[in-house]
Amino acid sequence: MFHQPSQSSWTVAAESPHRSPVLYAAGDMAQTLRARGDEVTVALWGPKDGTWHLYDAPAAQAPAPAASAGPPPEGPGEPAKLAERMTDRRHQVLMAGLSKAGLYELGPEDGEAVRVLADRLDEPTVRRVAHWLSAAGGQR
Repeated sequence: MFHQPSQSSWTVAAESPHRSPVLYAAGDMAQTLRARGDEVTVALWGPKDGTWHLYDAPAAQAPAPAASAGPPPEGPGEPAKLAERMTDRRHQVLMAGLSKAGLYELGPEDGEAVRVLADRLDEPTVRRVAHWLSAAGGQR
């Protein structure tokens, strides 16, 4: 979460089931805000023992959000939404790689193959495959 002094509020900056992408996104956003001359205060929230926990408490210049004001507890549909969003993202990355490789018109079997890959591969592997496709498309 990022503190916005101008609005005296906290906003969610990044969400992921894994800590490293959130830290990367928060670092990138903090760098951008500092480059603009803004003050940056970050609070890192995550699950611990089935409840939300504040990790890496923010500096004293901004009031930390209360534990009860942390991210809302996940409802039964939240993990499914996140999984669907991540699968959609992997699908988009693969389709972009295929386009760069010059494969624009895909048949139903091709579409199904892309969906299966998006479901089964993790994000770094999908990005690597898309990179290979892009590189192959650039060699024509």
